[in-house]
Amino acid sequence: MDRTDHDEVALRSRKVALRRQLAARRSRTGDPQRAASGRSLRDAVLSLPEIQMAGTVAAYMSVGTEPDTRGLVYALWKRGTYVLLPVLLPDYDLDWASYEGPDSLAAGPHGLLQPTEAPRGVSAVTSADLVIVPALAVDHDGRRLGRGGGSYDRALARVGPAVPTVALIYDDELLDEVPAGRLDQRVRMAARPRQGIIRLR
Repeated sequence: MDRTDHDEVALRSRKVALRRQLAARRSRTGDPQRAASGRSLRDAVLSLPEIQMAGTVAAYMSVGTEPDTRGLVYALWKRGTYVLLPVLLPDYDLDWASYEGPDSLAAGPHGLLQPTEAPRGVSAVTSADLVIVPALAVDHDGRRLGRGGGSYDRALARVGPAVPTVALIYDDELLDEVPAGRLDQRVRMAARPRQGIIRLR
């Protein structure tokens, strides 16, 4: 094993250990706290100047122990924002389709709720004026820890450098350092329930 391979293995090991630690912490979060966190995050994101001007927003429907995003997605849609939601492809890349209200969702793979509208292609995310992404943790330099499938790293790599990207996390998930490799994409902001929005990098 050469140095590069060794470094990749070490990086993966650090990510796996951190994911396990964060997932265990999230598993102790009850439904009322997830719902309350979702309401606070909704209000924080909706107060962003960038979202006031956004005609199209790419967002996601929360799953499992993630902070609840249903209220945020619905509020954006009710405002008249064009909301894109991801559709998980077999290779773990993300296609995108429009959200047309709660009745426009159906069960997808891995417990996901996905839009039933016609998919618009993996490049549809490039039309978004702001992109909201899930994360297990973020650091002050914008490095983001996802679930390990690389879906959002591929999506974020398509987004232009001027487009605001916001990760939704719990208050204790803004870390001093998140392990990241060359393919890991950074986010420009993090939203936390109590502390609100922090701009990164």
